Amino acid sequence: MTRHFDDLQLGSLELFCLAADHGSFTAAASEAGVTPAAVSRSVARLEERLGVRLFVRTTRQMRLSDAGVAYYQQCRQALGQLVEAERQVTGGQALPSGRLRISAPTPYAHHRLLPLLPGFRQRYPQVQVDVHVSNRNVDFAEEHFDLAIRGREPDDSRLVARRLEDAELVVVATPGYLARMGTPQAPEDLTRHECIQFELASSGRRPRWSFCRDGREFEVQTQGSVTCLGDFLATATLVRHGGGVMQAYRFTVADALATGELVEVLGDYGGTSRPFMLIYPQARHMPLRVRVFIDYLFTERARLSR
Repeated sequence: MTRHFDDLQLGSLELFCLAADHGSFTAAASEAGVTPAAVSRSVARLEERLGVRLFVRTTRQMRLSDAGVAYYQQCRQALGQLVEAERQVTGGQALPSGRLRISAPTPYAHHRLLPLLPGFRQRYPQVQVDVHVSNRNVDFAEEHFDLAIRGREPDDSRLVARRLEDAELVVVATPGYLARMGTPQAPEDLTRHECIQFELASSGRRPRWSFCRDGREFEVQTQGSVTCLGDFLATATLVRHGGGVMQAYRFTVADALATGELVEVLGDYGGTSRPFMLIYPQARHMPLRVRVFIDYLFTERARLSR
């Protein structure tokens, strides 16, 4: 049989996936225990082999190209299947078990994480899962959490952060609200609208709304008479009942947009997003229950995003 991959190429695939997860060669290198130059060389070898650019690099950021997104989804799924095949073969020697504690913010927990848990439990029935649904930052050591999902990378260098996805932002309102108040045509028009506010429990600040004009991102500080504290999904409930205009993650309002319950506005200024990161402590010997869940989460996210 002709070999399509050697050990070096398989290692390059793993480093490529790590770089895509983190959006950074340096972060990928830190997790893999190699140098950033080694990650860069591995990606360069893949790009030369494929004849395409996998990453688009600027002075400010690095992101996957369109070809890179498609390749990453397939590679992440394939690597997950290899890991699963090894576990099935060695299943009689070690089965994941014990209690897994995860903290996740409300929108990601309800719309992304919780729908995946029944499949995980079916595959690993000896793992018990505790899900802490909150936007509050948790202390891994004090509160005995294994994993957390948050909207930014942690400041603590002892924590590993892997990018789950860049969640698209969208501005929405009900048809009834827009009939009463009119439809904003530009972000500047929001000064004449009731903009539903959300306050972060961890910092007490109200995030600005993000827009894109002529290829450049900018932020707008909006105003509103109602503020939802702590639970981001509360803003979705309020906007569905005609409470005003809200910028939300598209995945939290996709069903309402599809049925016409909500209407997207300012679409010409869209295209911005915010990241969701999987965070966990660095550990030389990670518990098997944690490792299998991380692999399962990334494999399922890649499959569902195709």
